[in-house]
Amino acid sequence: MRFHAASGILRLHESHRRTLAALRKAGQKGFVVYVGAGDPNLEATRQLTLAFDKAGVDVMELGVPFSDPLADGLVNQLAAQRGLESGTTPPKVLQTVAVIRKESQIPIVLYIYYNLIHKVGMKQFIRDAAKAGVDGLLVLDLPPEESEDYEALMREAGLCNIYLIAPTTPDERIGLIAKRATGFIYYVSREGVTGMQQKVSDTIGMMTAKIRQHTSLPIAVGFGISNPEQAKIVAINAEAIVVGSAIVNQIAANGKSPDLVTMVSAFVKKMAEAVQTSK
Repeated sequence: MRFHAASGILRLHESHRRTLAALRKAGQKGFVVYVGAGDPNLEATRQLTLAFDKAGVDVMELGVPFSDPLADGLVNQLAAQRGLESGTTPPKVLQTVAVIRKESQIPIVLYIYYNLIHKVGMKQFIRDAAKAGVDGLLVLDLPPEESEDYEALMREAGLCNIYLIAPTTPDERIGLIAKRATGFIYYVSREGVTGMQQKVSDTIGMMTAKIRQHTSLPIAVGFGISNPEQAKIVAINAEAIVVGSAIVNQIAANGKSPDLVTMVSAFVKKMAEAVQTSK
């Protein structure tokens, strides 16, 4: 059984599979992992996703390579470049998701820039994504004020439209975004682009409390979480933790190794255990 976007639940496939909402009810935290699709190639993306599912990852975010990734720091920019160099395109990413679906029902969100959707056509892209087995889209540069048609098409397809809220988002706009989002809220824990940081922001608790005044959706916090210790700290104020650059960095360092999947999965498992043991 696939999830229903309006439910705010990101996983309803099998009875033993966990959703962010179910985790919250049980007093547990979710773990969301970002990787660049096609880095170093799409077969590696498939293998990593399957391995991460077994390692305790609750949601996979696949970054669709784009030539001008304005929201990303250097680590993820280079991952996008490697993805483009490996020949990764949006249709090939969807093909990979369809192949993953033969072995795993881990929720998959595409982290994508609007130009890539516009080129195909919004209606066609959403239809293709749903058919492939994608669960949600996080369109970095599509604000909710311009998203009525997009949201209607996403509802029709049964996909979650996930929006970002930043530390600089005004109070009235937090309410607007929270009202329009489905699946979960992605809170960007600091200003700037993606990337590893030495310490976590000290405003996360205040901002997540503010967001909760407007929504009952789970809140996933990302941008800058680099190690298990930071994950535990952030988990205090979030339903889920998003880790990207730290894992992408591991892929970059081991991309040519035959042990890529084993090595990166070991790193991810430590992060997953830190998140799962958070209170």
